[in-house]
Amino acid sequence: MIELTKDNFDELVIESKKLVLVDFFSDGCEPCKALLPHMEELSKSYEGKLEFYKFNTTKARRLAIREKVLGLPTILIYENGVKKDELTKEEATIENIEKMILKSL
Repeated sequence: MIELTKDNFDELVIESKKLVLVDFFSDGCEPCKALLPHMEELSKSYEGKLEFYKFNTTKARRLAIREKVLGLPTILIYENGVKKDELTKEEATIENIEKMILKSL
């Protein structure tokens, strides 16, 4: 998984013509840390079907607010740069994330 920054977010997510999943996290978010190894596995399982990125909200809060990320962890799927689906906080389980991915493909 590639880590996005405020400098490349729009280019790789908003301007992308591909299906993109973004895992929004922060350094102090324990549920985010627990989810990360599972997200890495999903990124391998669905390689070539959608792009997987992670974004540290600690480093770019304004961008996170712009994307309406108000709780963590938040997993968003974008299609053609438009937010298509979202899971936040307790809903962001590995099972729910995989269901969301399958629904989007």
